Amino acid sequence: MEAAAEFVVESPDVVYSPEAIEARYEYQTTRISCDGGVLKVRPTSAHFTFRTARQVPRLGVMLVGWGGNNGSTLTAAVLANRLRLSWPTRTGRKEANYYGSLTQVGTVSLGLNAEGQEVHVPFRALLPMVSPDDLVFDGWDISSLNLAQAMRRAQVLDWGLQEQLWPHMEALRPRPSVYIPEFIAANQGARADNLIPGTRAQQLEQIRKDIQDFRSSKGLDKVIVLWTANTERFCDVVPGRNDTAENLLRTIEVGEEVSPSTLFAVASILEGCAFLNGSPQNTLVPGALELAWQHRVFVGGDDFKTGQTKVKSVLVDFLIGSGLKTMSIVSYNHLGNNDGQNLSAPSQFRSKEVSKSNVVDDMVLSNPVLYAPGEEPDHCVVIKYVPYVGDSKRALDEYTSELMLGGINTLVLHNTCEDSLLAAPIMLDLVLLTELCQRVSFRTDADPEPQGFHPVLALLAFLFKAPLVPPGSPVVNALFRQRSCIENILRACLGLPPQNHMLLEHKMERPDPTLKHVGPAGCPDLCKKGPVSAASSGCTGDTNGHSQAKAPQQATT
Repeated sequence: MEAAAEFVVESPDVVYSPEAIEARYEYQTTRISCDGGVLKVRPTSAHFTFRTARQVPRLGVMLVGWGGNNGSTLTAAVLANRLRLSWPTRTGRKEANYYGSLTQVGTVSLGLNAEGQEVHVPFRALLPMVSPDDLVFDGWDISSLNLAQAMRRAQVLDWGLQEQLWPHMEALRPRPSVYIPEFIAANQGARADNLIPGTRAQQLEQIRKDIQDFRSSKGLDKVIVLWTANTERFCDVVPGRNDTAENLLRTIEVGEEVSPSTLFAVASILEGCAFLNGSPQNTLVPGALELAWQHRVFVGGDDFKTGQTKVKSVLVDFLIGSGLKTMSIVSYNHLGNNDGQNLSAPSQFRSKEVSKSNVVDDMVLSNPVLYAPGEEPDHCVVIKYVPYVGDSKRALDEYTSELMLGGINTLVLHNTCEDSLLAAPIMLDLVLLTELCQRVSFRTDADPEPQGFHPVLALLAFLFKAPLVPPGSPVVNALFRQRSCIENILRACLGLPPQNHMLLEHKMERPDPTLKHVGPAGCPDLCKKGPVSAASSGCTGDTNGHSQAKAPQQATT
């Protein structure tokens, strides 16, 4: 892939050293109060100093469910890119890439150049990030198939690519995992031939030893653990069992009910490794969250946001943001991979239904003009298992909204998703952004003691269906607000203002000299594929096909 664009921020508030980038940043927000029925809005600001360590570590990733469709596909994707593989298909030759990854192929605008055009750079160019080609993989699975066999069983990749990857993946074999039959569908029992024996406490200890062995044997600086195994049923939160860190650890010690995913989360936290939950169940029970806080270890979740829900978080935001009153959302999908088979069991489907259903809540609450308190759209989610379609998930959505004067608008959308090929780049972004956040610290004028982000890493919400946030924090599901959060926090680490899209310098009768863009010409925009060609009318694409009047000449003094 093309090398990332290099840039530096020229500002007295930004200091580059071999060890770190330090940036002073003014965070501007508002405080709202109500006085006699009148809302009073008070602009406020706080000064932050961000410090981002520049040394990129040797990073290991341990996947729970390594031999599943997602785990084998992510491993194959990194190997294919590292080896620069290409393979023939019926539509031509394909080359390995990281399409679908925010960090690797997404771009951000730095601003306007001397010609008044936006300059974009890859997301990965903002701050030093681990290269995905350098990741080291390991993991666990209840199935003993090696990664080459798992790749073939998944039937996700073209045969020509599988053949090239086979010798590189055949030696990769998952470590034994934890299997508690009552937490996943009974139809998964046939795969469970690679298990950690013993009590829950012994299983926890073995997981910790596996992490330690992986870290030491591969010479790793950091390890991040990611759950990409089966959806489990919800675990009841019971006082005295899993409501506090102390109670959760005692529950594991005495062998009372704890889910496999929570066992892995606890082991990861105790080993100082960030844990990310890619499935919808409530893995991170209150006791696990408290344990993460005590150890200052990042956790994030829940449930990878890949296809239908990602589209929903855009479309409902668009409908309500446009002033239409969405009253009914019906989402149907069917798939034939092992995830679909596991979700055919009622209790596992219920976990998925919860994570998919809450995605519109913040958008509805954002418009009290359209929706009265307690009013919300009808929202139905259906998932069916159809083996023939495999990993190619089909989704059908119907959105019905009220228009002015009693009108009705209905949108129907059909979406075919290559499930694991959408999930794999999300997993990649989760790992890379989590590791980056581990190297960011900041202080404020009011609190000069350096601190990091809250252990519940809400910045990852863009990548999860049901994002976890710190207690008392608002939950944001609207996709572009989530993306803006990531982009603007990374910009803050460079002392850059948030991206506000105002472009005021282009909306004035008389341009302000202080907003005029000056600088040396000839700096290429490395993310452009080429110059904008002139249309047959002589108009350029940046005017959307309309002729553009020349700017009036300003008198000089």
